[in-house]
Amino acid sequence: MALFDLTGRVAIVTGGNGGIGLGMARGFAGAGAAVVVVGRNEKKNKEAVKELEKLGVPVSSQVVDVTKEAACRKMAAAAAKKHGRIDILVNNAGTNIRKQPQDYTDEEWHFLIDTNLTSAFHCSRAVYETMKAKGGGKIINIGSMMSIFGASFTAPYAATKGGMVQMTRAFACAWAKDNIQVNAVLPGWIDTDLTRQGRAQIPGLHERVLARTPAGRWGTPDDHAGIAVFLGGPASDFVTGTAIPVDGGYSVQG
Repeated sequence: MALFDLTGRVAIVTGGNGGIGLGMARGFAGAGAAVVVVGRNEKKNKEAVKELEKLGVPVSSQVVDVTKEAACRKMAAAAAKKHGRIDILVNNAGTNIRKQPQDYTDEEWHFLIDTNLTSAFHCSRAVYETMKAKGGGKIINIGSMMSIFGASFTAPYAATKGGMVQMTRAFACAWAKDNIQVNAVLPGWIDTDLTRQGRAQIPGLHERVLARTPAGRWGTPDDHAGIAVFLGGPASDFVTGTAIPVDGGYSVQG
């Protein structure tokens, strides 16, 4: 068995037009999978498609509001129709608003819950029947260091990322009988547009991250290509319900 060969498989990546999502999409494409890029920004989607097509695999994109159940079901149906199947779903869509707990509005709380967590719930259920009918599949949920640590400026975000891990475990238990493995990836401090905003907003963050990370650097989106291929392919067929840090050792540093 070719444990890391994804030829013939189809991967949907929400938030796949940049950052960690695009890094994982590169991993899938490099291993032979067709990729469906899902993102709100059509221009960025097209740029991602153009890049991924250079790796010689079928690539498409969709502009989707993943906070809406009907939109997620429509997206999954369109992906299955175009590519013939769905084997992998990465629930990566997400954002953050950094404030102290008392300063959030109700609207900001619900926006983050819907964008980061409810979207993964909707998308996972949207692909379930197609995966089941094809004999199995892989769902990869993107958590965070805030799935396991606290920070004063991330109350809603941390709630979504903690929820992502618990939802991963529940889905893993529910769908193991259908040969669908559900796992979470917990990125450490990764150099993306989102974390660049954080470094601008939080004095000393950059230095604290470097001091605590044994690898001595911030991660990159491409550091997630390998874990994507592992969790998206046959190598992880007996791995489910896990939450795997990709953090350069940040979470184990005392």
